[in-house]
Amino acid sequence: MIGGLAVGGGSHGGHDGYAPGPALLVPLVLFWVYLAAALRQRGPDGGWPHRRTAAFGAGAGLLAAGLALPAGGFAAHAWQHLLVGMLAPLGLVLGAPVTLALRSIDRRRGRALVRLLRRPALAALAHPVTGLALTTGGLYVLYLTPLYRATLAHPALHHLVHLHFLLSGLLFTWSVAGPDPGPHRPRVPARLVVLGVAVAAHAALAQLLYAGLAVDVPAPPEQLRAGATVMYYGGDLAEIALALALLATWRPQVGHRRVSVGPVSIRR
Repeated sequence: MIGGLAVGGGSHGGHDGYAPGPALLVPLVLFWVYLAAALRQRGPDGGWPHRRTAAFGAGAGLLAAGLALPAGGFAAHAWQHLLVGMLAPLGLVLGAPVTLALRSIDRRRGRALVRLLRRPALAALAHPVTGLALTTGGLYVLYLTPLYRATLAHPALHHLVHLHFLLSGLLFTWSVAGPDPGPHRPRVPARLVVLGVAVAAHAALAQLLYAGLAVDVPAPPEQLRAGATVMYYGGDLAEIALALALLATWRPQVGHRRVSVGPVSIRR
């Protein structure tokens, strides 16, 4: 068990002077585009579900918070990873933006998008194991190699790492519990197993960071422990929330069924 959270001082292991700049506009623009599409939905069921809009708005807000978080050592970096790579993707994915897009575009474009979602290459990319390799595997590469040290010296690389956090987090969340249509996913028990592996691997990395073993992170021990604590407990909460989202959508599968999404229908 990792010990209590201690906020380390100093500037080692952080990005002093880092300013998100225009990046903060991204979540704002995403939300307003989403909201405009949601408000245009009309139907006998009352339009687009408010819970989806609230989820997407929460995800956009968490993403903005992660991007705006001031530099303050390795603990701040851990909070950024938690917000940008785990919590924000959960809200954004649960907002079902692909389904909203399918309801907002014409039938021809909708069918083209569905054909794209059915491509075999996308099915391999959207598999939960691929998402696991990109998210958790990416963290091991970041902290067990000189990559993290390089991000401290090169701001562009720092931004690319955050972009990887976001995109891989979106992919993993969508592959495990996304409500949007997509390639055929493994059954829920298999996805829960993949999520369990992610929990174990994430916890093991947090323990290595807490102990300062085999990691290449130039930060004082107190900052390593503080960041590892955020990763350990915050990661657990995010992964529990993802598991609950998956279980909430679990329905017995009897053959294939067609789901109408706006102008097109999709076999699930």
